[in-house]
Amino acid sequence: MHTRIDHPRPTRKRVPLWDNARWIAITLVVVGHGILPLIGEDDAAYSVYLFIYSFHVAVFVVVSGYFAKSGPPNARALRQILTDIVFPYFIFETIWTVIKWALGGELVIDFTTASWTLWFLIALAVWRIVLPYLVLLRYPLLIAIVISIGAGYSEAIDSTFALTRTFGMLPFFVFGWKLRQWQVTGRWLELRTAVAWRWRAGAIALFAVVLAVMPMTIETLRDLKLRRFMLYDESYQAIGYDEPWSGAIRLVLLLSAMVLAVAFLTLMPRGSHWFTPFGRATMYIYLLHPFVLYPFRETGILAGDQPFWVLPAMIVFCVGIAIVLSLKPVRRVFRPLVEPRARWLFRPEPSTATGTIVLPPDPERR
Repeated sequence: MHTRIDHPRPTRKRVPLWDNARWIAITLVVVGHGILPLIGEDDAAYSVYLFIYSFHVAVFVVVSGYFAKSGPPNARALRQILTDIVFPYFIFETIWTVIKWALGGELVIDFTTASWTLWFLIALAVWRIVLPYLVLLRYPLLIAIVISIGAGYSEAIDSTFALTRTFGMLPFFVFGWKLRQWQVTGRWLELRTAVAWRWRAGAIALFAVVLAVMPMTIETLRDLKLRRFMLYDESYQAIGYDEPWSGAIRLVLLLSAMVLAVAFLTLMPRGSHWFTPFGRATMYIYLLHPFVLYPFRETGILAGDQPFWVLPAMIVFCVGIAIVLSLKPVRRVFRPLVEPRARWLFRPEPSTATGTIVLPPDPERR
């Protein structure tokens, strides 16, 4: 009698650096959304907002691109796109549709226009599908930048299926993939602490300059409508720029955001800390935090002039949201919505191009 021994499948070791970056980046996303109602009247809030938006979305997309697979998609990869991205999109878009209807709006079922933060799921699905084809070309990052800049000139490309942001932020995704090709993680982790801190000192100086420039030029930045450029959600003409050189503004923003994203990553702790496990919960934070901030966005609680303490209080509140939504009990409750497995939807074996299932050879047949 033979005893079958099932060896556990080896698990890929997580690198704390990337979990740290994930959680801090998504926390900045929450902060940016939380202080949004304040920016109309408060120059300090607008300066903080522009500072965050100058790099935080880029970081989030770059990290997504870093871990994206560029090989030919197999059945498992396609299934992951469905379970990790497509299914959650339909679930949460349906929830937002019901909420808007319950609060007195019309019942409009429209899955082509993403509600609030859900645009990222559409864009992420497209980026993952397109990447294997794009990297077949000689200069994928340059091509992605050209696509992004060119898309801004077309008014036909709008927010339907998040196309404006999908095209606009494509370079960040490809840049993340390129960072993995350059093996930056291994090289960075191998650096001596003293050398790493020289790079970090440069990153701190860079962020300090950007943070100092924002309030000093805030009126000019308002006039330039820089915030609308940073959202990558409109054509140049819709923003108010119909000059041939309008794409140069996007080019500057793309390149500067990539530099700031790298600077951000150099500042991330390389070891494990109390918040490192929270890096596994970024999708929970991303999908759930809008429900917490929705009253602030819709009720006008933060409209008009606010006391000076409201801005720091909102920042602390948003950090608290990111911490709470990272906790295991929250993830356990909302896992069916955020990570639906939907095994009942999938056939046991993937079908071939002809629609038939290929059976393994019978060892008894010769």
